[in-house]
Amino acid sequence: MEELVILGKAMTEIRFPDMRNEIVRAVKALADPAYQWSAWIRRELPPGEYDEFTHRIHILYDDTEVLEDPDAAIGIYLRSQEEADSMRTLAQAIDSLFDECGTHLSDEAYLRASGWPAVVQAANAALSSLES
Repeated sequence: MEELVILGKAMTEIRFPDMRNEIVRAVKALADPAYQWSAWIRRELPPGEYDEFTHRIHILYDDTEVLEDPDAAIGIYLRSQEEADSMRTLAQAIDSLFDECGTHLSDEAYLRASGWPAVVQAANAALSSLES
């Protein structure tokens, strides 16, 4: 795998850029409380579109496994160790939320949970890393 150096940081080319875009969209949704309430709770989406917290979790844990093992995702979906580290922090925040609340609550219940602000904060940090 070829490494690029951008602003002194090693950046690996990725194998699946389309799935990376899905990861970025999922993290962006987790980073935006206004979007969460609008899309996930009030269902204010364009016709034919659908979104929910569970969908975003499936992308990050099941479809790509990027939160299961961020280091293994370098070169596949992630470009650098910095991105992997930020995704690991996001995984820890989500795992803590699930430890606190379980995995079968409604989206609104998760958004109201005491651990939710930590998820949003970690998602914002991960988004910054992914978009830099």
